[in-house]
Amino acid sequence: MEGVTPALIRERIAHIAPTVNDGYLERDRAAAFSMDHWRALAGTGLFGSCLPEETGGHGHSLTELMQTAEFLGRTVHDAGLNFSAATHLASTGFALTRFGSAELRSRHLPAVADGTSIGCHAITEPGTGSDVLSMSAIGRFDGDHIVLNASKTYVTNGPLADLAVVYVRTSDTPGPLSLTAVLVPRGTPGARFGPMLDKGTLRTSPFGELHLDECRLPQANIVGGAGTGFLILDQVMTWEILIAFTINVGEMRRRLDRVVERVVTRQQFGRPLSAFQGVQNAVVDMHIAIETAGQALRTAGETVASGGRATAETALAKILTSEANLRTAQAAVELFGGEGVLTETGMEISVRDALGGPIYSGSNAVQRQKIAKALGL
Repeated sequence: MEGVTPALIRERIAHIAPTVNDGYLERDRAAAFSMDHWRALAGTGLFGSCLPEETGGHGHSLTELMQTAEFLGRTVHDAGLNFSAATHLASTGFALTRFGSAELRSRHLPAVADGTSIGCHAITEPGTGSDVLSMSAIGRFDGDHIVLNASKTYVTNGPLADLAVVYVRTSDTPGPLSLTAVLVPRGTPGARFGPMLDKGTLRTSPFGELHLDECRLPQANIVGGAGTGFLILDQVMTWEILIAFTINVGEMRRRLDRVVERVVTRQQFGRPLSAFQGVQNAVVDMHIAIETAGQALRTAGETVASGGRATAETALAKILTSEANLRTAQAAVELFGGEGVLTETGMEISVRDALGGPIYSGSNAVQRQKIAKALGL
């Protein structure tokens, strides 16, 4: 898609939004991922935003992608689909673009860019959680191959992914240099994608396990070189936070628009709800939380885009946005009153979809540790 600008992608997202939004509440009830809507989103050019032009991408900047991500959140109501898109963009698109060999990029990025390959990354294990340096997944070198044995869980996009960037230990020496990232395509002998796990949040985003049993791959499938996995993971998670939580800002802005419309038109005790100071304060607090989160993400994104690490800034933005998303979702339900808990209004789903924010992409407890370290604690 030659000459695809960020503005054109946003125009295309606006065009497909009515179709994607139709029936999203029913898909949430059924925990159903829509491949048709994934293809529609892919057709906008979103997945190629920051990918190199020579691999089917459009060469946009991180700042431009974040602007598009906020528009996506504001326009497309299916938060699960949005989150799957963010995971695809960061876990595979960014990882291969930034760290993959020329051969891996040329072989896989065109399909990542057009959405015909769905990407994921496999990090978390049942017994380690956020403690990635203690993961039990093993990569054993055997000639010019690497043999993987791992059981991963909570893998977003995993049950139907075509490509997985899997993080394993390739050294018994503790520390960041012990991890290696390996690209595992679906269909590789010894790789089992799934089963799908049922969850109460972001139900339209597939989520499951990935098991590798003597899974043998060429060392050419190593992303970034042996021992660079922790560095790759750190940068990939930064991008995931900047994309996924900027989408949340767009979702919060749409939620605020609905709340304002509601309190202005809803009558209580002979006056519109918006005439009551308590209601005004609640709405203003929503606005403040959204603006603060958005500014924090933009600040972190600008630093990353200019070549900085922005570890503490990204951690701060992630905490602010995830907590604001949950808080404003609950406030919206309360301001809608009894209707707020009805599934058909789409308000209660926003609370459920916000529940995972403080946990995924690095828990907020871990983010606070990063900030503490930056403060010299």
